[in-house]
Amino acid sequence: MIIDVKHVSWKREKKMILQNISWQVNPGEHWCLVGLNGSGKTTLLNLLNGYIWPTTGTVTVLGHQFGECDLRELRKKIGWVSSSLQQKLYGHETAGRIVLSGKFASIGLYEQPEKQDEEEAISLMAFLGLEELSERTYDTLSHGERQKVLIARALMASPRLLILDEPCTGLDILAREQLLKLIDKIARQPGCPTLIYVTHHVEEILPCLSHTLLLKRGKVYTTGLTSKIMTSQLLSDFFDTSMEVLHQNGRFWISLTEPSTIS
Repeated sequence: MIIDVKHVSWKREKKMILQNISWQVNPGEHWCLVGLNGSGKTTLLNLLNGYIWPTTGTVTVLGHQFGECDLRELRKKIGWVSSSLQQKLYGHETAGRIVLSGKFASIGLYEQPEKQDEEEAISLMAFLGLEELSERTYDTLSHGERQKVLIARALMASPRLLILDEPCTGLDILAREQLLKLIDKIARQPGCPTLIYVTHHVEEILPCLSHTLLLKRGKVYTTGLTSKIMTSQLLSDFFDTSMEVLHQNGRFWISLTEPSTIS
C-alpha cells in the first residue's frame, strides 16, 4: 500500500486540526485531495512527510510505519512540489542545476554530479519540454516555468510518490493548462510515481486522477472514485452551496446556482 493512514488526529495547542483521518492509497491509483483553505490539507501533507507527528493514530507510507523507520531515507522516495519550496531555492541557480539538485534532495548543488546524473537531467528536461530553460537562471523564469522545473527536480530522485501541492496557484489559465498537460503526460508513463494532487479547484482534476478525497474542517468528508464523487448533489453538500457540475472532455467544471452560504 502506498499510503495507509489509520484514525489519525492532530491537535495544535487546544485546537483539533485533523480528526480521525483514515485513508488508503493503493498501487496504480492517482488521487486528488480537495478541500477549501483551512480544511487541513497542508497539515495532512506534513504528516505524510513526517514533518509533524500525529497526536493519535498511525501513518504508514510506502510500507514504512512512522516510528519504525528512518524518515530521512523515506523522504528520498517522496517528491513534494509546493510553493514553499519555490521560496527556498536560489534565484541565481540555473534551471538545469536545480533539476540536478533533486538527485541529492538539497537546496543548491553542493556535490559533483556524475555524468550519468547530468545525462538523466538533460533527458528528463527534454521529456518535459524544458530543455530551452536549462541555462536560464531561476529568477528569470515565469511562475509556470518554475513549477515545471520543480516537478522535474522532484522526478530526478525517481520517487515512488509525487505530491503536487496546489501547483497551479497563481497561474493564468494558459499557464495552468500547460502545467496540467505536463502532469497528465507524466501520469501516462509506465512506472510513473503515484500522484497526490492537492487543490481546491475542481476544474484542475485530470482524468488520470482516478480517486478523490474530500477534506472538510479537518475530517474526511468522503473518499472514492472521482467519477462517483464529482456530482452536483455531493459537491453542493460538501461546499454548503448549491452548484451544478458539468463533465466535459474528461474534466469537471462547476457553476454556482445560488449565492454562497459559506461563512
